[in-house]
Amino acid sequence: MTMKALDVEAVQAFVLVADLNSFTRAAEAMDTTQSAVSLKIKRLEQGLGRRLLERTPRLVRLSAEGSAFLGAARNLVAAHQSAIGAFAVEHRRLVVGISHHIVGAELAALLKRMSATDPGLVLELHIDTSRVVLEAFDGGTLDAAIVLGHDAHRRDGDVLFEEPFGWMAAPDFHRERGEPLRLATQAEPCSVRAMAIGALDAAGVSWTEVFVGGGLATIGAAISAGLAVAALARRVAPSGTVDLGPRLGLPPLPSREVILHSKLSDPRTRRALRTLGAAFAANAA
Repeated sequence: MTMKALDVEAVQAFVLVADLNSFTRAAEAMDTTQSAVSLKIKRLEQGLGRRLLERTPRLVRLSAEGSAFLGAARNLVAAHQSAIGAFAVEHRRLVVGISHHIVGAELAALLKRMSATDPGLVLELHIDTSRVVLEAFDGGTLDAAIVLGHDAHRRDGDVLFEEPFGWMAAPDFHRERGEPLRLATQAEPCSVRAMAIGALDAAGVSWTEVFVGGGLATIGAAISAGLAVAALARRVAPSGTVDLGPRLGLPPLPSREVILHSKLSDPRTRRALRTLGAAFAANAA
């Protein structure tokens, strides 16, 4: 059986859909449309004579043949990227600030995806509060910023997704009747801290700070140890913690928009940011 040469863009589209579990996110990463990605993969499947993806209205998953093909597909895309960059001598540095409230355990996978997209890209990450990251972006020291939206009047960013928050704690956390709720928070100023305290005060729930963290990892350690409850995005809360809001009768917390700010215009770095944004959104789904 004679087979046509594989379309590398179609193979790349397949790898992105497999990694991001979404035609929409893959299209965002490739700066194209969902229908174009779907068509590329359909033609790839026709050329291979194999069904690579199982599609349902709410789910995309690899078929058995897709799983068998994925490793070779990754190798082909990587070899293609390496060939394109064979004569490149310039390494492009991309300086990105990210709110520590939205960086979870998937960071390693995000960095791997970025490296696969552009091996010559030097990514410099700054993790801090949304406020500090946005100030650094506005001051010109960051190329891009991914933050929690907290200024309703600001319209210069792209919304990546809505991040749901919960009152996260160890499953065996116990609060005695009449006891103030023990809280783990970030130091002021922190918009999530303000959101949590505002919700408790509005609901008439007494509280006391028992731990002030210096980043998500420290707050995660405090709640995993059973010291306190913390208002955290469910996606980035430590493994094994749960949302105790309903059990403890705490007020629901609003979702927050995660927004990408960037002033970059060159195609290379815009492509890298599209990939980063799509990967974040896919992990939030």
